[in-house]
Amino acid sequence: MAAGTVQTSLPTLKTGANHGWIACAPTSKRNRSWRSNAQRIVNSSSGSDTVELQPSSERSPLLVPRQKYCETIHQTVRRKTRTVMVGNVALGSDYPIRIQTMTTSDTKDVKATVEEVMRIADKGADFVRITVQGKKEADACFEIKNALVQRNYDIPLVADIHFAPSVALRVAECFEKIRVNPGNFADRRAQFENLEYTEEDYQKELEHIEEVFTPLVEKCKKYGRAMRIGTNHGSLSDRIMSYYGDSPRGMVESAFEFARICRKLDYHNFVFSMKASNPVIMVQAYRLLVAEMYVQGWDYPLHLGVTEAGEGEDGRMKSSIGIGTLLQDGLGDTIRVSLTEPPEEEIDPCRRLANLGMQAANLRKGVGPFEEKSRHYFDFQRRSGQLPMQKEGEEVDYRGVLHRDGSVLMSVSLNQLKTPEILYKSLATKLVVGMPFKDLATVDSILLWELPPVEDVNARLALKRLIDISMGVLTPLSEQLTKPLPYAISLVNLKELTTGAYKLLPEGSRLAVTVRGDETYEELEILKNVKDITLLLHNVPYTEEKIGRVHAARRLFEYLADAQLDFPVIHHIQFPEGIQRHESLAPDDLVIGAGSNAGALLVDGLGDGLLLESPGQDFDFLRNTSFNLLQGCRMRNTKTEYVSCPSCGRTLFDLQEISAQIRERTSHLPGVSIAIMGCIVNGPGEMADADFGYVGGAPGKIDLYVGKGIAMDQATDALIQLIKEHDRWVDPPKEEE
Repeated sequence: MAAGTVQTSLPTLKTGANHGWIACAPTSKRNRSWRSNAQRIVNSSSGSDTVELQPSSERSPLLVPRQKYCETIHQTVRRKTRTVMVGNVALGSDYPIRIQTMTTSDTKDVKATVEEVMRIADKGADFVRITVQGKKEADACFEIKNALVQRNYDIPLVADIHFAPSVALRVAECFEKIRVNPGNFADRRAQFENLEYTEEDYQKELEHIEEVFTPLVEKCKKYGRAMRIGTNHGSLSDRIMSYYGDSPRGMVESAFEFARICRKLDYHNFVFSMKASNPVIMVQAYRLLVAEMYVQGWDYPLHLGVTEAGEGEDGRMKSSIGIGTLLQDGLGDTIRVSLTEPPEEEIDPCRRLANLGMQAANLRKGVGPFEEKSRHYFDFQRRSGQLPMQKEGEEVDYRGVLHRDGSVLMSVSLNQLKTPEILYKSLATKLVVGMPFKDLATVDSILLWELPPVEDVNARLALKRLIDISMGVLTPLSEQLTKPLPYAISLVNLKELTTGAYKLLPEGSRLAVTVRGDETYEELEILKNVKDITLLLHNVPYTEEKIGRVHAARRLFEYLADAQLDFPVIHHIQFPEGIQRHESLAPDDLVIGAGSNAGALLVDGLGDGLLLESPGQDFDFLRNTSFNLLQGCRMRNTKTEYVSCPSCGRTLFDLQEISAQIRERTSHLPGVSIAIMGCIVNGPGEMADADFGYVGGAPGKIDLYVGKGIAMDQATDALIQLIKEHDRWVDPPKEEE
């Protein structure tokens, strides 16, 4: 495709058999900068600014828009969106971020559903979604609505519709909002077949969608209902996947097909969502959606969520990574944290995330303007820092100080050194006759703010044994100068580098440098002139109300790219004490804070690991949270991965009970991904991201990943056997006596 001025709207920018904003450039040897293949396109219909295309990945002929996907990349500024009315609740950028959840009871059980909605409303949700599968459920919705009104509950209700246009028409007379899934509203259930279309065939499919969808749009206009056009990565149609691939780009086009019909009919009271169980895919899809909306001049609000996130800390972490990343960029008007827990339990983490997003936007957290050229907005391209290399003459092995797939560092106290074996277990080492050895999920390095006295032989021996297994020991420069520990890595700041204080150390001593990211470029220049830097710790204190940690880190990575510095960068977050002095931060705040701040960078491939500190917090919890964050960002895989839906009225078994049962028997299988899905709506698609799947196929029956109907009481054993048949099983480790 020759460079020049072309239409940028989705249906008209075409290349070969594909259409959408996919553009191809001739494959050529890539210069150092991706800009060598950039093209310029102009949106002639909306009058938007010129848009730049860039290669989607290294040496790729595929070009994607580089135009903005948020208001600004150096501050949290809420994207300006129109107001959408959901009953009596206004949704959009002029209002607080709205929070919501979904009932899990059988919709036909009116009493149970009403009680569940009331519990959710009492917890402070703004909306409640209820699944509506068929005519019986739609009829029950009228009873549910009437019962709630009689009890003085006016919380807006959202109907969740899949495969049932006629049901959507019926319930639109009752509920305030209709959620439609573009993947299955007019298309048949995906069979994962690769279909071939001519332009004429494809146009006929679009005409069919318009014919099926138009009556619902007209009815929503008539009754003043809102709508969510909610794409799920796990339930794209065969038509979309054949044309665009099982990709964020296909998710966006699937939603836009429905949005164009709404706009054609002059209906604008709708929002978009782009959900996936993989936070990285979810973030990319929302960014692509918003980028194209900027080109089109559209301002529809966003509903944010990571679907099938799971339970407990895993679910909160995945949701925080995906939702928190977008909130940091000012995207999102309503959110749901999808947990395999009672729905009212979703409200608290949802509120914490919403508060985080609102606070960042109200303060306009960020840094001064800077040019960004190297971050990939729309696909994952990890910037891997240079791992420590062995120097000639060094007597210890520094190569294990960091891990190639993402490192976990922990802060250790002098008190912990008094009981070495307990410390070794806390660091997740394997013990053989009391001696530590690194394992799959062992902490890579530790930070000691204070070294033990030179005469404390036992504490120093404990540290030596850690250094001997290639675990890094970081300590402040002042400690290393006054109580030197052989082979420790000295932690210095930019001032200590500039003044040359580090030169008091023995020649060749390794350094770790702490940086904020908002320093002047002149201050950062010293990094070019010091040869013994092993890693950087990025740390913006929590006391800095207006400095955005994410924005400062992006600025730092941009500087490192321009300066051709490949130091590994560890995200160092020092959480404050709780409300009362010496009280630890609430676990959910820590998980959400880490996921939203460090996760927002790791999903863009920016960073090589984590160091989380929180006064009074359980050491094992901090370690597990760190590893969970790396795994949630698709980096270091150290435990079984679960894709677990939150349950709803469609669920065909007790999801929480079965999930616990499966976890109990499979949680020792790192590298194995298991999908646990309550019904078939998203099951097959989301299982594409899993190795094995357990899906409710019919009452009392379970479909396993291979599609066999199995009696439910035998399904967990059958799943274990399936894992064994595919050589992914190992026996659980025996408990140490």
